[in-house]
Amino acid sequence: MDTRALNNEKVIVVDKLTKRFGDFVATDAISFDVYKGEIFGFLGANGAGKTTAMKMLCGLLTPSSGTAVVAGFDIHKQAQELKWNIGYMGQKFSLYDDLTIIENIRYYAGIYNLSNQQISDKSEGLITRLGLQKEAKKLVGQLPTGWKQKVAFSVALLHEPRIVFLDEPTGGVDPITRRQFWDMIYESAEKGTTIFITTHYMDEAEYCDRVSIMVDGKIEALDKPAELRRLYEAESMDEVFYQLARRAKRSE
Repeated sequence: MDTRALNNEKVIVVDKLTKRFGDFVATDAISFDVYKGEIFGFLGANGAGKTTAMKMLCGLLTPSSGTAVVAGFDIHKQAQELKWNIGYMGQKFSLYDDLTIIENIRYYAGIYNLSNQQISDKSEGLITRLGLQKEAKKLVGQLPTGWKQKVAFSVALLHEPRIVFLDEPTGGVDPITRRQFWDMIYESAEKGTTIFITTHYMDEAEYCDRVSIMVDGKIEALDKPAELRRLYEAESMDEVFYQLARRAKRSE
C-alpha cells in the first residue's frame, strides 16, 4: 500500500483538538489531515486517547478546545449533520442480532433517510453482491462473525458516505476472512471513500496508506508504514508500535 498515490483533497482537517475530563487530558492538541480515498490507520495502546479522538470526529463528544472539519462539517457547530454524512462500524456493536440480515439493512437505510425506492434497490443490490440471497431472512445472530462484519461494513456504506470510521472491525475474525474484509476496504477506497480505521493487528497497519500512533493523548508518529519502519529502524510495524508504546506513562 506504500506506493498508492493519495488524492490531494482533504476530507478530515484536525487542528489542536483537545478533550479534557476534569484535570485529565485525554486528547492533547492533536493535529493531522486525512485525504479522499485514503486508508488511514489510527493506532494507540489502551489509554492513548484514540477512542476519545474518534468519538469527537464522529460528533459524539464535544471537544474542550481545538477544531476539526470532517466531510465538510464543523464538529463544533454541525455535529448532527456530520452524523448523517459519515459511516461507522465497530467490533462490539454494528448490527442487531435479533433482526434478519434484510431487516438490518432496511433499518439502517431508513435511519439515513433513504427513500423507499433507494432502500429497496440498495437492499437487493447488497444481498446480491454478498451472495446472501438464501440467507437474507436469517437472523444476524446466526451468522459467523466474519460474515457479520462483512454485512456491517456494507451497511455502513449504504448511504454512500465520504468517510467511514471502522473501530477494530476485524477483532475475533480468522485470518482468511480478515484478508477478504480488507479486499472490501481496498475496493471502497479505490472508489473514493476515505477509510479511518483503528486496529490492534499490526499487520493490518501495513495495509494502510498512512498510520498515526498516539501515546498519552498525543500523536507521536504519522507517516507511511515504510517510512515509519525506516525512521525507527524496525522490520515491522509491530516493532515501531512497541517502541512508541513503551514510552506511555498512563493506561486505561
